Amino acid sequence: MRAEQLNPVVATPYGLVRGRYENGIAVFRGIPYAAPPIGPRRFRPPVPPEPWTGVRDALDFGPTAPKPPYSEAFAKLLSDPIVPGDDCLNLNVWTPEPGPGARLPVMVWLHGGALTRGSSAVPVYDGHSFARDGVVMVSVNYRLGVEGYGLFPDAPANPGLRDQLAALRWVHESIAAFGGDPDRITLFGQSAGAISIGALLAAPQAQGLVRRAVLQSGPPEAFDRDKVRRMVRRMATRLKIPATAEAFAAVDREVLLRTQADVGKLSSPVLGGPTFGIVIDGDLVPRDPLEALVDGEVARGVDLMLGWTRDEYRLWLVPGGLHERVDRLGAVALAGAMARCHCGVEVPRGYRALHPGAGTAETVGQLVTDHLLRYPLHRLADARPGTAHVYEFAWPSNRPDLGSCHALELGFVFDTGEIPESAKLAGQGAPQDLADAMHGAWVRFAVDGDPGWQAWDDTHPVRIFGEGEPYVAHGPRDPEFALWAADAVAKAKEAVAPVEGEGAGAPPVRSATELRSVVRRLRRTGDVRRSS
Repeated sequence: MRAEQLNPVVATPYGLVRGRYENGIAVFRGIPYAAPPIGPRRFRPPVPPEPWTGVRDALDFGPTAPKPPYSEAFAKLLSDPIVPGDDCLNLNVWTPEPGPGARLPVMVWLHGGALTRGSSAVPVYDGHSFARDGVVMVSVNYRLGVEGYGLFPDAPANPGLRDQLAALRWVHESIAAFGGDPDRITLFGQSAGAISIGALLAAPQAQGLVRRAVLQSGPPEAFDRDKVRRMVRRMATRLKIPATAEAFAAVDREVLLRTQADVGKLSSPVLGGPTFGIVIDGDLVPRDPLEALVDGEVARGVDLMLGWTRDEYRLWLVPGGLHERVDRLGAVALAGAMARCHCGVEVPRGYRALHPGAGTAETVGQLVTDHLLRYPLHRLADARPGTAHVYEFAWPSNRPDLGSCHALELGFVFDTGEIPESAKLAGQGAPQDLADAMHGAWVRFAVDGDPGWQAWDDTHPVRIFGEGEPYVAHGPRDPEFALWAADAVAKAKEAVAPVEGEGAGAPPVRSATELRSVVRRLRRTGDVRRSS
């Protein structure tokens, strides 16, 4: 075998990089797309890396962004490697055909982790299966926590999001040399990665850089500036320093991370609290990303795939025993969730009608998840009929009490279910046929924008993964249903046969999603009264 087959070399705008072949796939790891964010560059927008001479080895994952480790309860379920070093603004490329001329579709992965944890080095995110199936895959590291999303009076907002934009520009300029097509770039990400994608799609500076996007369990949104500022102020109080970027930059990084982790214990996606997040900054994020995408002209040519897991909230509540604590709080927890979602008692009443026997934690979890995640994605799909595809992941983990929780779909999307890091969340025996179906859908979407099911229209088709063979239901979960479900469920069950088919031979309703579709149709005909 020739030396170049053992060690492929590709030219980037800043110098040559040498990767290696792994099981027939050329892999390049730790390529810098921006300069190390240290010294005067901390808390500042990214700048290009210094060019290098000769050939730079790109054989190992580069340094990960500074971050605290997961708590013991979460570390049992989620892997989060830490690679030390300052040069954390780096990316990785998997390609079946390095070199110009291949013009293969490109997928760029933005990891999740609440903008405080995660990295491209997580084994579940290995890009081999995408490259095996004809896609050039890129995964990106970006700044996290207070260094990436702290809000200060003396520094620009959203440096972590600006890192992602710099990486996306690098891909657009450089990926042809790795065999990719810069006109067929699909951004895909989960949780905080999906939220980031929503902001990038709406950003004026990113227009034209993306052809398609997949938002997994994360909606386009901007966080309340005061909420993010409170996180910084609480850290500053504990550190006994001013709440400025200059003061924070003078603190030992390990001390900063411990303080961030300590203050962050007070926040949760379900329970709320101060947090780091993308904020409107008048520049990269000139307005709320969801509103810009729903009623504006941004990203109008971008195909979308949007979805969620059936029991998102269980990852947030089950580890550490929060699920039981919320159940014990009962009416107090429910009142807090209603206040957070700005709804009245008819909404949890509707959820309980759709989920008989559900405890307070399940009701609170589904209510808040719908409010924060499913409903915004539903709105986005409504605004993009014909160019959006919607899915729901419904396979329950083999781990106790996790159900179809947040992040469980990742091992199936990447087809990495056989590795121990995927089994931490899924348990043993994850079905390979489900991985084949999901991974294949993501590849097809990157190739031509059609993952294999009906695009969104007024019938609201949702591809269900994980209940036997993948199938399409009509009518996704969203809070609108809960407003009138209490009056409708009994009538809907009686009406299943005439609505879903003809006579007694009609197929049964297989999920809450299909039941909601029956209720919606009854409401359209006037047979169901909406609660006020």
